Amino acid sequence: MSRIQTVFERLREQGKQALIPFITAGDPHPAATVGLMHALVAGGADIVELGVPFSDPMADGPVIQRASERALAHRVSLRDVLDIVRDFRRKDSHTPVVLMGYANPIEAMGYHAFATAAREVGVDGALTVDMPPEEAEALVAALVEAGIDPIFLLAPTTPPARVDAVARMVRGYAYYVSLKGVTGAGHLDLADVEQRLGELRSRLAVPVGVGFGIRDAASAQAISRLADAVVIGSRLVQEIEQNGADAAPRLTALLREIRTAMDNSRA
Repeated sequence: MSRIQTVFERLREQGKQALIPFITAGDPHPAATVGLMHALVAGGADIVELGVPFSDPMADGPVIQRASERALAHRVSLRDVLDIVRDFRRKDSHTPVVLMGYANPIEAMGYHAFATAAREVGVDGALTVDMPPEEAEALVAALVEAGIDPIFLLAPTTPPARVDAVARMVRGYAYYVSLKGVTGAGHLDLADVEQRLGELRSRLAVPVGVGFGIRDAASAQAISRLADAVVIGSRLVQEIEQNGADAAPRLTALLREIRTAMDNSRA
């Protein structure tokens, strides 16, 4: 059983949902990322999603786009991101880390080379935003062979046939995009999310997390009543943009507030 699966099993037994924060590796500076990751765990993160900076991030809103630009200004590469995970593992051997990014850097490294390197540093999952299941077989095979969970995005517009294709490949959890558009945009339609999650759960054997519209404790609490995991990114990246490396205590405090709200929703 993978670290990701272990986390969801433990939380299920406790009647809780996973809290999955996202930050971009190398933002505001490569030397700050490991400390920020530990700050997320201190605030209650169950799984950490670490963004791989990319020059053309099609799914990311302006806040995360700027984070990638700041990281790329420091020439942060996929190999640098793997080094960051290695450094994080020196103090934390149990919190799952999922790399979230785009296909180009992985293809440039090579699927098997990436999967092997990711396994060696302690990566638990990989979500490649622009890799549809129809084109992902070789990457998924390399990840599974290395013991890394391939994770896929699902959207309100994903047709049933593609959901079924994802169901055959996904491990760990699936990430449902709660709204049409980019990260950090739009308004959550909880009734629509609830209906769509019911449809997805009838086709998927893995937990389903929800993200792209969660910015505070109230929205996290509302989603936690519906989903298996709450994913929050843009709000955290915004804190880093405003406070730099000094954002660590703010990230911890914000996640503690969210974690408390999520737990109270089931009380």
